[in-house]
Amino acid sequence: MMHISESDSYLLIPAFQKVSMETSAAIGELSNEIQQLLLNLPREKNLDGNPLCQYQGFWAQSKFIPAIISFQRHFQAEDGDIILASFPKSGTTWLKALAFTIINRTRFPLQNSPLLTTNPHQLVPFLELNLYWKNQSPNLEDIPKPRILATHLPYASLPNSILNSGCRIVYVARNPLDQFISLWKFLSSLQDQNKNLVSIEEAFEKICDGVQFYGPIWEHMLGYWKASQENPEKVLFLKYEDMQENIIFNIKNLANFLGCAFSQVEETQGVVKEISKICSFENLKNLEVNKGGKYSEFGFYVFRNETFFRKGTVGDWRNYLTSSMSDCLEKILEEKLCGSGLSFKK
Repeated sequence: MMHISESDSYLLIPAFQKVSMETSAAIGELSNEIQQLLLNLPREKNLDGNPLCQYQGFWAQSKFIPAIISFQRHFQAEDGDIILASFPKSGTTWLKALAFTIINRTRFPLQNSPLLTTNPHQLVPFLELNLYWKNQSPNLEDIPKPRILATHLPYASLPNSILNSGCRIVYVARNPLDQFISLWKFLSSLQDQNKNLVSIEEAFEKICDGVQFYGPIWEHMLGYWKASQENPEKVLFLKYEDMQENIIFNIKNLANFLGCAFSQVEETQGVVKEISKICSFENLKNLEVNKGGKYSEFGFYVFRNETFFRKGTVGDWRNYLTSSMSDCLEKILEEKLCGSGLSFKK
């Protein structure tokens, strides 16, 4: 990892590391194909001013398109893989912490969990934002089994190997009102380096038009929601608000889905409750690794770990949005989600 000053929240890093001679020709061909593709895709600007391209029906930052396509074409899922999916700022960090700890509870005693010394994003890497960004043909063989990997891609854009294999997908959704504020505050925390961040009013208009990284958010959620209804053994759909309300139930539900249910002995010993404490927002936020000068890589950004832990509450949007703004987005969501059975508590 590059050495950067304490004052830097993120910086640009090279798009791809060196790759083997065997794949260089294919990558060169892919690069030419992508250059032609980018010329013809609809364009917009993200909330932070970064260019977006509409690819396969969702908005992606132009610089991530090569990594996304490499991931789609070359990732080979294994039946034991666990794919954690989410829309940005919807509870991703929490889901990573929970899934990693649940799966590895026999491998690592809870009191010595790697989660206590390592940021969740390093324990569960993103596919298109990390592994395939660094290398268009990454070596994934060294990742411990079962492999726990993450993505922000919409369901319809996942690689065929994920959709057609026996691997499991866990998706976490969040009320779009709170998701927007979480995203806005996240981008605002980087404002010293992010001079092109638009106002909260302009940002809100963009998300109501569906224009944000991986948006529209309603299409993203609906894709995984419908998949979970059609194939509940393949896709588990979680809601951030439900997890906040009853984390014990949701931890047990997650463990059952992942095929590693808690034994009666574990429940008696308080293992479920202990996992809920270790993975709680307050505990994660106050760990030295998440308070200090450690960094997590996301594509061409490098963030301080602390930027992933702000409030972790439900309903914070009321402190930032006017009633007319919230009514506008709620009306859009009601229309877009109508008849799906998906809804969020007000």
